[in-house]
Amino acid sequence: MRSTGSGSWRSWDWRFHPNLLATGRLYFPQLALRRRLGQLSCMSKPALKLRSWPLTVLYYLLPFGALRPLSRVGWRPVSRVALYKSVPTRLLSRAWGRLNQVELPHWLRRPVYSLYIWTFGVNMKEAAVEDLHHYRNLSEFFRRKLKPQARPVCGLHSVISPSDGKILNFGQVKNCEVEQVKGITYSLESFLGPRNSTDDLAFPPATSHGSFRSQLVTREGNELYHCVIYLAPGDYHCFHSPTDWTVSHRRHFPGSLMSVNPGMARWIKELFCHNERVVLTGDWKHGFFSLTAVGATNVGSIRIYFDQDLHTNSPRYSKGSYNDFSFVTHTNKEGIPMRKGEHLGEFNLGSTIVLIFEAPKDFNFKLKAGQKIRFGEALGSL
Repeated sequence: MRSTGSGSWRSWDWRFHPNLLATGRLYFPQLALRRRLGQLSCMSKPALKLRSWPLTVLYYLLPFGALRPLSRVGWRPVSRVALYKSVPTRLLSRAWGRLNQVELPHWLRRPVYSLYIWTFGVNMKEAAVEDLHHYRNLSEFFRRKLKPQARPVCGLHSVISPSDGKILNFGQVKNCEVEQVKGITYSLESFLGPRNSTDDLAFPPATSHGSFRSQLVTREGNELYHCVIYLAPGDYHCFHSPTDWTVSHRRHFPGSLMSVNPGMARWIKELFCHNERVVLTGDWKHGFFSLTAVGATNVGSIRIYFDQDLHTNSPRYSKGSYNDFSFVTHTNKEGIPMRKGEHLGEFNLGSTIVLIFEAPKDFNFKLKAGQKIRFGEALGSL
């Protein structure tokens, strides 16, 4: 059955499996766009014509991995990535944020939240308030607090997990490159941005010139380490201080809000460098320390509790721009002191946290790639 509509919808070819009812399996419609997508695959410019919007909406609504079968009709990986990047994720995320603020009728709260709990495996027994009727809207439900005893903070190790989530990657930073997923790296300088000055550092860098690494490492013999934690939609959405440290600087990168799930991280190079993020930098007892909250689709809102001037997912921004803010002032010459386990901020849904820090060479992670972790559990120590 072929659509008789106008525009790009003319090219939709709906073909259903003959044994659909017998098998009980759901088949997505195949797109009869071989000629058009063949042209798209060869395009040098990433810009897409307006008639491709129905496809971008399809990309937004479905998981990226679910669209792999479309490669059978001539889609190349570059084409799929370019098409996904054309989705107006910032606009849709702002709309999602508005929807989250709508107060739900009392009778509707339990079925809506129960569906979310069932879909993402949320453990409400850990919530400070288990009664679903207590949460007036989706935003309050996403930002629910935990019972005090639900996440004991490990006091024996130097660095703890700042959040619940899944360990995507960890280890020593080599050649100023950080692994996004296995085999795919991104530039440390692109992610953190240039070091314009060292005024906010408690320690002077080990060398005042040379590689970007040398601008971060403050002590001879130390190394840079990284750890990437992915927060799924069902995880606890708040994040905490991973150690005792002082936050001296905030850098906000407006950017895209693409999905940061592990499947997408394998497809899009430098995904974390494209997405909106908030980089907090400062120092701990071993030198440089940073925590970066990376935004994602429907996670346009990144909140830092002590930073009232931070506003994320603004309607307009310049690509590649960033905004700096120093917490070191004439009245506060050290910055914002944070204790291990102290509340630091929150996401609106799920996202990613990246830790990059300096430590002696004998620092050891207590992790395995892909493992689940909860806030307060050990990441590593000396």
